Amino acid sequence: MSAKTATLLEVAKLAGVSTATVNRVLKQQGYISKEAREKVLAAVAATNYRPNVVARNLRTQRSQTIGLMLTAITVNPIFVGVAHAVEKAAIAAGYRVVIFNHGGSESYERHGVETFIAQRVDAVLFCTAASPANIEVLESAGIPTIEIERSLTHSTRCVRVNNYVGARAAIDHLVKLGHQRIAFVGGDPGLYPQDAARRRSVEDDRLDAYRDGMAAHGLGIHPDNVRLGQYYDLDNDISGAEGRAHATALLALKSPPTAIFATCDILAMGVMQTLYKAGKRVPQDLSIVGFDDTLAPYLAPQLTTVAQPVAALGRHGFEMALAAIENRPMLNEIILETSLIIRQSTGLAPATATI
Repeated sequence: MSAKTATLLEVAKLAGVSTATVNRVLKQQGYISKEAREKVLAAVAATNYRPNVVARNLRTQRSQTIGLMLTAITVNPIFVGVAHAVEKAAIAAGYRVVIFNHGGSESYERHGVETFIAQRVDAVLFCTAASPANIEVLESAGIPTIEIERSLTHSTRCVRVNNYVGARAAIDHLVKLGHQRIAFVGGDPGLYPQDAARRRSVEDDRLDAYRDGMAAHGLGIHPDNVRLGQYYDLDNDISGAEGRAHATALLALKSPPTAIFATCDILAMGVMQTLYKAGKRVPQDLSIVGFDDTLAPYLAPQLTTVAQPVAALGRHGFEMALAAIENRPMLNEIILETSLIIRQSTGLAPATATI
């Protein structure tokens, strides 16, 4: 072949098949015999064929690009996991992904939204949105939007996890180990947005699961054992400062808890740092459960945690976006299940512990 870019017709002639067959092989669509597939792939390699993306996009009126709006990819490993899963699914479908981090700023998110519109992206995924108004801007521009983890508008489709069931499993696990003074360290529902349709937030679900779990086992909750605030400071990456502050306050109580449920692995990490500094053994003196399963396997001891299906969140998010682009039927909401992963940070309650 000459140095010029090979055409689809030239690939087909070299392989001895039709251009339709070449297209099916490249798009991985429809039945193709093994022999024909091998001939096409050999011809593609021999000619160094590259699809004419510009021509294809002009025909389909699509950019083959997905926008992914993240809170802050460097702060929480969940965002890294979601981004990786979205990118993997997008590449398999012939799309590319443009990532933008809003860092909790509505105005910066708006800048990202305007950038996506200017780049003519085919859809945008949010994980998670800072402002419902910015989602509405995309919808007004005719660009499908999908929300991951939280759903701030009534109109967008969403994929999220069942936070209540996961948090309840954590409490049941600790009670089964004999713990009665169980503290809750988590996000403050007053600081985080509620899902528009449910009128509940991730934080409401986790806190209610803690309260309901304690009540179901006949255990009272001392107000000092409920510590609410931010998960982390968006300006300081994964510092664990919030978890350390909560753990310091809990250890100073007249009757400290024997177990702590921290609703984020980053919070749990900070808690464990304070316990280590105070000479407390995990789990002999205090048991710790986290949420997410991001940092959990890398802590010492390894953290018992409620695992979120991060890869599935990203994959389903992209599949919903692709269905919207192609005008295919799809669910308005997908709810994924969590799973409790028991590791070395939880153990039997100390024998001397009393209510």
